[in-house]
Amino acid sequence: MSEGLKTVVYPVKDLEKAKAVYGALLGVKPVLDQPYYVGFEVEGQHVGLDPNGHANGMTGPVGYWHVGDVRKSVKTLVAAGAQIQQGPKEVGGGRLIASVRDADGNVIGLIQG
Repeated sequence: MSEGLKTVVYPVKDLEKAKAVYGALLGVKPVLDQPYYVGFEVEGQHVGLDPNGHANGMTGPVGYWHVGDVRKSVKTLVAAGAQIQQGPKEVGGGRLIASVRDADGNVIGLIQG
């Protein structure tokens, strides 16, 4: 089902300050730098900063598992006991994301595309 954990998104309140901190930590400039999202690429890992994350229920970083079919993955995880936190939605460029919570309340992010 999964192609691997390749994306971590952090909810941030001050995008410019967070961009400076994560840029210094990662030692690279963002590959995507928009008011709604900043993304860095380091050795095959994507690190994102989401200024709307807190408003969308994020309470901390979320790891996103890359999958071939988000909708199918959500159904499979719900059948296994997970609960939907955010149903599949397009975030641009044909990319779909969703998230579920496991039995302990941990968030599992899913990304396709």
